[in-house]
Amino acid sequence: MTVTQPKPPRSIAAAIGLFFIAPFIAEYLLGDLPITLLIALVLMAPMYGGGALLIREFVRRTGHGWPSIFLLAISYGILEEAFTTQSLFNPNYLGKNFHLLDPAFIPALGIGAWWTLFVLTLHVAWSICTSIALAEAIIPSRSTAPWLGPIGLSIITVLFVIGAVVMTRMSYAKDHYLASHAQFIAAAVLVVVFAVAAFLLPRTRPTAPSTSVPNPWLTGLIALALASGILLVPQNWNWWAAAAVFTLDAVALILITVWSKSAAWTPLHKLALAAGAALAYGWHSFTQPPLIENTSIVVARVGNAIFTLIVVALIALAAWRNTRVRTEAT
Repeated sequence: MTVTQPKPPRSIAAAIGLFFIAPFIAEYLLGDLPITLLIALVLMAPMYGGGALLIREFVRRTGHGWPSIFLLAISYGILEEAFTTQSLFNPNYLGKNFHLLDPAFIPALGIGAWWTLFVLTLHVAWSICTSIALAEAIIPSRSTAPWLGPIGLSIITVLFVIGAVVMTRMSYAKDHYLASHAQFIAAAVLVVVFAVAAFLLPRTRPTAPSTSVPNPWLTGLIALALASGILLVPQNWNWWAAAAVFTLDAVALILITVWSKSAAWTPLHKLALAAGAALAYGWHSFTQPPLIENTSIVVARVGNAIFTLIVVALIALAAWRNTRVRTEAT
């Protein structure tokens, strides 16, 4: 007699939450878009939210973990910045004269070392990893289970493709810039390499019971300090700017890798990492001028405050739910 195992319940609400949390963190909490353009969240969601949701679903469905999410986030970052916006190669991205490629420029590749490291860090650490960690922390009982069925996954895939095409057309319409064939080919190879590597990683990771980890509060403060450091590195440091971002990235990766192998590592620690990163975006948004023309500084700052309060509320909700789950378990 064959016993049929019940299918796990889906979490459509959680999927919808991540679908909108990702663009909210990536564009609004960062301070790139003002509150007056909040409606654009719907346009941003298919690309950002669809990408984050697809990464999470494929990783959770195959039984992989955060290292795989990290590698797929790199693939996503390269895909967006090399193909959708082409900011990795465009010397005058959006026609804003930001000179993003000038610091640590590499003529043979046509890229700026600082901007490449910096913008990929933004996507990996914030657009994807922070968004997924925060969304999962809000529903701790379903944090590692798939949220969508085949139909939902198919819908998100279609939305992601549509979102990528629309954002690509919008970006190209700004200045009609096109990277070289060699740059596109190299970027495509890297996207595939990181994506394949994500699923070649082992599904289980050894734990180190004797390894000590800081408490969640200290973990969050360390994440806040490292994330703030990345955002504060002056681009006019040139190669030193690239070296500084690389060093901060490396320190963060080493600490997270070591800590997460410990048996003392808990969901609250993962939430603390996401909270520290998100709050770094929140405070930093108050320091940059509005990127959208004709946006008053008062409107921009009011929006910054509202967006930061929203993320604080989400963090508080996630912390409360995780604490309650741990209390009930004991």
